[in-house]
Amino acid sequence: MSAIVGFMVVLVSFLGSVKSARFDELYQPSWALDHIIYEGDLLKLKLDNSSGAGFQSKSKYLFGKVSIQIKLVEGDSAGTVTAFYMSSEGPYHNEFDFEFLGNTTGEPYLIQTNIYVNGVGNREQRLGLWFDPTKDFHSYAILWNQHQVVFLVDETPIRLHTNMENKGISFPKDQPMGVYSSIWNADDWATQGGRVKTDWSHAPFIASYKGFEIDACECPVSVAADDNAKKCSSSNGEKKYWWDEPTVAELNVHQSHQLLWVKANHMVYDYCSDTARFPATPAECLHHRH
Repeated sequence: MSAIVGFMVVLVSFLGSVKSARFDELYQPSWALDHIIYEGDLLKLKLDNSSGAGFQSKSKYLFGKVSIQIKLVEGDSAGTVTAFYMSSEGPYHNEFDFEFLGNTTGEPYLIQTNIYVNGVGNREQRLGLWFDPTKDFHSYAILWNQHQVVFLVDETPIRLHTNMENKGISFPKDQPMGVYSSIWNADDWATQGGRVKTDWSHAPFIASYKGFEIDACECPVSVAADDNAKKCSSSNGEKKYWWDEPTVAELNVHQSHQLLWVKANHMVYDYCSDTARFPATPAECLHHRH
């Protein structure tokens, strides 16, 4: 009997779409194929003065976790942006962004995160890292369920966006998202507000990737939003998805402490405290616990 119970536990734990795979099983190039380099399990995106490059997931997903390991551009990366993000489509799209803002040699990389809900963004946060992201691969992940969106760096939460629909605040929960990454020139704003431009004598600028993981609910694009929401939740009692478990409905005590540490020691900009841009504090900032 115990063996059967054990099998059922494993089955329940892995219901959904568990994927840890090669690049070409989950993703495909989306533009500038001649600027994408394959080296065994590694994938590299190249930026030069002719083009950047990008790739996207073959499927769209609603809830779960996406993770990727990136080694960012070494040396002088000023003006460049490497992005890893999830996004739906259309004018009222939802989007979760990691943007890595390059800098001059010796200056720290900054991570900018942003969240769009129903087509509205302007929720930027920027922070430095507690390591040099150009020297080795590090994991960047987005956890998404009906309760929260969590941005993670090496499994340390750096940003939390909770569901506050009970306060009348919209939450992204019904639009399947694709997963994307790209590198491009953004020297009009990326480095010190655009004051430092891209030095093309240092090109090509290369971001390297491995560890492609998507553990999420795969959604056919043609299916209605309500049907996807039902398919990807455990509410009907027949399915048990890990992202609906109480253990991931909110941060645990250790994760909450980690997030507070990140904010206290590494955050350099938070839209919630930018009174010049937002004289009236954004509604979600008033209610957010972190």
